[in-house]
Amino acid sequence: MSVTYMTRQQKAVLQCMESLPGDAGAVELAELLHARGQAIGLTTVYRQLEKLEQQGLVHKIVTDEGARYRFCDCRRRGEECFLIKCEQCGKVEHARCEHLGELYGHLAADHHFRINPHRTLFYGLCQDCAGEADV
Repeated sequence: MSVTYMTRQQKAVLQCMESLPGDAGAVELAELLHARGQAIGLTTVYRQLEKLEQQGLVHKIVTDEGARYRFCDCRRRGEECFLIKCEQCGKVEHARCEHLGELYGHLAADHHFRINPHRTLFYGLCQDCAGEADV
């Protein structure tokens, strides 16, 4: 992946995203950036998040409450990844899996469909909820 020029605002948003343990909405990020002394407006935060998503540096998670974003550096390292969401507790996890390349290759070759891994979200039950459901 080629190095892309980043503005000061984009770097600030990216660094903020990198420091978070999970996902966040644009409003939360704008508030956090302001608390850290960054004068960045909400519209700019949204714009920078969209650019970071296009560059593969954040995942965009669309929820009933609105979009949330999660930092991801897999593309930088040449790894495949996706998100998994528990349908019971709502927890979203970032997952890396070398077997995804096989699935993506199969879909492209046999079904003429190319997956966007950064927009892929698998639904199911997390280990905790699956264990509860089995009881």
